[in-house]
Amino acid sequence: MRAHDVKEILIEKSAIARRVDELVDDIAATAEPRNLIVIGILKGSFMFLADLMRSFHRHEVHPRIDFLTLSSYGADTVSSGTVNIIHDIREDIRGADILLVDDILDTGRTLALTKEIMLGRGARSVRTCVLLDKKAHRAVELEADHAGFVIDDHFVVGYGLDYDNLYRELPHIAKVSFHDDA
Repeated sequence: MRAHDVKEILIEKSAIARRVDELVDDIAATAEPRNLIVIGILKGSFMFLADLMRSFHRHEVHPRIDFLTLSSYGADTVSSGTVNIIHDIREDIRGADILLVDDILDTGRTLALTKEIMLGRGARSVRTCVLLDKKAHRAVELEADHAGFVIDDHFVVGYGLDYDNLYRELPHIAKVSFHDDA
């Protein structure tokens, strides 16, 4: 693991909470609530997904939920370019309206591949919701249907996002600063 520190908070906990409520308002206005399946892409989305799900009750939206575990980073700070399915969903999604929830839209490969897989399995529609949208490294043409915050080209942790499986517990989004250990 590279020498680093996590001191600069980019997005406060209170700003995340407000934005989650706004996203749920937008999603509820466009979703087909009787046929909605929310699929969280693990591990990074788990906190974001939990907060989204808790807010759906305000709109009488009661989606089914499932999880998909994908990997494209490993222990590195940049995407490998290869997306691997580690754990697949169990829900039958034929004819369903899918909302894919992910922590960060970076290269776009993960969401693009997942969207393609869900449509190939017979989903009626697939929409995307990401907490963070980082456009600097976009490798495929993809925009999230719902995005919490647009961020600059920083490596970030917290609120489910990690560096080598650390810092997921932080209640905010923080910048990781790497430095030489000299």
